[in-house]
Amino acid sequence: MPANLTPQYHAAEEAYRRATTIEEKIEALQEMLAVIPKHKGTERLQGDIKRRISKLREEGQKKTRTGGYNPFHVEKQGAGQVVLVGYPNTGKSSLVAVLTRAKVKIADYPFTTAVPAAGMMPYEDILIQMVDTPPLTAEGMPPGLLNTLRGSDLLLLTIDAGSADCLEQLEETLSQLLARKVILENKSSGAVEGATTGEAEAHQPADKAFGRRYLPYLVIATKTDHPDSAENIKIMRELRPDLPLYPVSVHKSEELEALRAKIFEALQIMRIFTKAPGKPPDTETPFVLKKGSTVLDLAFAIHRDFPNRLKNARVWGSSRFDGQVVSRDYVLEDRDIVELNV
Repeated sequence: MPANLTPQYHAAEEAYRRATTIEEKIEALQEMLAVIPKHKGTERLQGDIKRRISKLREEGQKKTRTGGYNPFHVEKQGAGQVVLVGYPNTGKSSLVAVLTRAKVKIADYPFTTAVPAAGMMPYEDILIQMVDTPPLTAEGMPPGLLNTLRGSDLLLLTIDAGSADCLEQLEETLSQLLARKVILENKSSGAVEGATTGEAEAHQPADKAFGRRYLPYLVIATKTDHPDSAENIKIMRELRPDLPLYPVSVHKSEELEALRAKIFEALQIMRIFTKAPGKPPDTETPFVLKKGSTVLDLAFAIHRDFPNRLKNARVWGSSRFDGQVVSRDYVLEDRDIVELNV
């Protein structure tokens, strides 16, 4: 059967041939795999692309191990990792500092942040990791930053709402992330069809083992206490109603609290509490799972041997009545209490 490869595939193949770094080669191969026609005639070619991706990833990991300390690597902690990205002086460092109390360097001049800096943001009964990053510029992003972005769970695109060039910041930030295929355009990247501006939710397409992983994002219009911010935000919303745009000032506690809640919502996670038979539930340390997870997923999160031993479970919260016996594939909801029976 002929492969019937598309022009998009040949363009990605040419990008692979021109690539000079492991990261660029993996990116091109992922694009080839994403656009290749999926039929029996391309099965062998798909397998070859997957093998090349695996080999390059192993090569990259070896280089990282032998190359010593990587200043752009941020180990994930907490219920999710949220990375802030934007142009100089858009308020990334100030936002991380006020949300997490982390001691990040803040100044009125650009390029204060040279490498990523992390802090933990409390939200109700969990902690969410926030990562400040070196700024983007019209020339691109610092070497090493792309992997930091792609390894995160959610991006916050920071735009200075008080700046006269806020629209340019917005379009250029989006352009760089779209060009590197970190995010998807418009509705697929965040906006919900039929939702009003401010109600759109971040959305992350399903991960694929060797395909491209697009990240959910929120656009954060900072410095809303600036006298020009209200008009600038109005203009941004009129020109880009498709974007999940949220205004915030580090000096307005109500906006900060609203942002905390929106970040939790955009991460698409839920908190599950457990209890032992005949004992009260542990409401201090919830298990954090992705929305849509089942009783079986919870069992695996507790211990990898649990799924094999699990018979059923009792659920308080989303069940029709408290303590209802449910099956292994029962879909849990935020703040459910679960008793596993093995």
